[in-house]
Amino acid sequence: MLDDLDRALIHALHIDGRAPFSRIATALDVSPQTVARRYRRLRTEASLRVVGLPDPDRAGRTQWLVRLTVAAGSAQDVAQALVRRRDTSWVKLTSGGTEIVSVIHTPTDSTAGNSLLLHDIPRTVSITAVSAHCLLHTYLGGPTNWRRSTNALDERQQRVLREHEAADTSHVPVPRQLCDQDGDLLLALQRDGRATHAELAGATGWSPGTVARRLADLRAGGAIFYDVEVDAACFGANTRALLWMSTSPSRLEHVATTLAGHDELAFVAATTGPANLVAQALCRDPTDLHHYLTRRLGSLDAIHTLETSPVLQNLKAASPIMTDLSRLRRPAGRQRTWQ
Repeated sequence: MLDDLDRALIHALHIDGRAPFSRIATALDVSPQTVARRYRRLRTEASLRVVGLPDPDRAGRTQWLVRLTVAAGSAQDVAQALVRRRDTSWVKLTSGGTEIVSVIHTPTDSTAGNSLLLHDIPRTVSITAVSAHCLLHTYLGGPTNWRRSTNALDERQQRVLREHEAADTSHVPVPRQLCDQDGDLLLALQRDGRATHAELAGATGWSPGTVARRLADLRAGGAIFYDVEVDAACFGANTRALLWMSTSPSRLEHVATTLAGHDELAFVAATTGPANLVAQALCRDPTDLHHYLTRRLGSLDAIHTLETSPVLQNLKAASPIMTDLSRLRRPAGRQRTWQ
């Protein structure tokens, strides 16, 4: 479990994932060395990572939430293949380990095609059923964080973190859109959102000054944001579930915004398909989940149907690299699937 300083540091990183340890230390009233030590420990013990991600709309990407039913004994192989791809995120094993849920990122341009959805998945014999749900609008998730991970700092501390120190006063950020030349920068930020300007310069071939200005411009326009990945169990959330709900179109906006205010939920989005609303619940235990479903969620009469899929294992989060590949070691002699 996390102590107060751990929670404060995580909240600080949610506010500004690239904030220098010195500024975080000022907000938390501790030394920069203490912040650095806690950050390193949380990376090791709580799988803490800061990742820089593109806004899907501004990057010309469409997100699909895909549910795969897999033959017994093949789930780990299929999941591993999904984890290794750059166009996937949030790979989960659910419902007894025979269902895989993943977000697949595809070009919005209809002429670009999508080999994973159109060719690779349908040709995989171990996959017995597929349903794909286009994410139409995200009400909670992405730049908007789970409330229980962002409730540690008071208004003064948050204000300190939002007051950026203008090291280069000669450059005023100008909102920019993402372009093809940002590909190497985005990949580096997805691996480590706190990579230094020098490290990002090495990944892109740009100068550190150019990297700094480009980052400032992209953030000013909302083209990129920084997410904080951390093991929810460290907050006492040991029971996770995906909630597939349906409501009438006229009530969807009201229900979704209401759900986005629930502390038990970390993700809420409108989707296509029979279930036009999906959420992820993070609860203390099965009893806590039951209370949430029957009391808070059950009080919303506009929800017509509900399917609950327990999440057994998170294999990949928002970033393209898995924290621990040892969980997905393929047994010797097992046939490889698409990658």
